[in-house]
Amino acid sequence: MTEHESSSGFVDPAAFPCDVDLAVALIADRQIRAAIERGAFDDLPGAGKPLDLDDHLDPDWWLKGLVKREQLAMLPPSIELRRDDAALDERLDTLTNEKAVRHEIAEFNTRVVRARFQPPAGPPLVTMPRDTEATVAAWAERRAARAEEARRRADEAARATERRRRWPRFRARRRATDAPET
Repeated sequence: MTEHESSSGFVDPAAFPCDVDLAVALIADRQIRAAIERGAFDDLPGAGKPLDLDDHLDPDWWLKGLVKREQLAMLPPSIELRRDDAALDERLDTLTNEKAVRHEIAEFNTRVVRARFQPPAGPPLVTMPRDTEATVAAWAERRAARAEEARRRADEAARATERRRRWPRFRARRRATDAPET
């Protein structure tokens, strides 16, 4: 043990010339370490849980409140473009004409190209611009399949309704023909 160390193994702050702020910080650190060794901080209520601090102490309280209230997601451009790419087909399926679909694809491609020319902020950008013709063709196929499915369901519903209408008439005719002659 050196001459400046105390019995607990920590450096004695009074042994070195320093300013008052540093001395206070060293003394506080020594007191905290001694309390940790004694176990004064063991089994405190709320251990392992985040502190519930007032918002007025945070300089960005208004920004955090806006994000929470408006449910905004601040993602890096590469992640946001990946998410938009995954949801693009679903968004295109809500559109009714080819011109609107082409416009939406062009906007998406513009955002991808713009992000490729900017320095990367976050994970690397792996999203590629969409091929407009192939995407429009896939949209038209999905639209035709939905229309065919709707026609098939309408036909099934019409047949079921027709069967329900015929059944009572058939039963009534049968009763009339099965009745004994007098």
